[in-house]
Amino acid sequence: MIQLVDLCLNAGKFRLDRLCCTIPTGSYAVLMGRSGQGKTTILESICGLRPVRSGSIRLGDRLVHNLPPGERGVGYVPQDLGLFPTMTVREHLDFALRLRRWSTIDCNQRVRELAELLGIGELLGRNVRNLSGGEAQRVALGRALSFRPQVLLLDEPLSSLDEETRSQMHQLLVGVKQAMHTTTLHVTHSRDEAAALADVRLTLADGGIRVDTGE
Repeated sequence: MIQLVDLCLNAGKFRLDRLCCTIPTGSYAVLMGRSGQGKTTILESICGLRPVRSGSIRLGDRLVHNLPPGERGVGYVPQDLGLFPTMTVREHLDFALRLRRWSTIDCNQRVRELAELLGIGELLGRNVRNLSGGEAQRVALGRALSFRPQVLLLDEPLSSLDEETRSQMHQLLVGVKQAMHTTTLHVTHSRDEAAALADVRLTLADGGIRVDTGE
């Protein structure tokens, strides 16, 4: 579950006040809204990259708004992917695992699982600077999922891809959703993405989040 209660945020002169929203455990939620409304700010506050002014963030059964990012159990794929240019695909997939002191055997097993799920087994030894846009997206997704986070945050993950690659990534995200059942919040401007992926549709407008019932 992701629950925001009376959440107030600042981003420079930009403010969001008293946001409320609940995303049920295991659901795939898509958040839409015009540019500049604060969608990325909300994701950053959930994963701990932006402090909250007041209100609370609950992930599962824990209040996390005062916890550092590494203790929140959140996997995050930012718009720019945030890949490390000197590292290989394999090093990205086991990066969070080694930080959490997983054993070498467990790291290798998890990397194999992710590589199979994401279709990147042949890329494990490649430097990320030599990847296509779709391949880089898969690696960023794998890194975010590697430690089995309870929450996954995706910030416009498909916006820079061509139409064919975007369609392939739609299918991949559907497969990940079915395989992992991770509570997910996905920011996008694309109604096609929302239609293909969302269990819960949300819209950020006029400083508030509303649930789109489709009616």
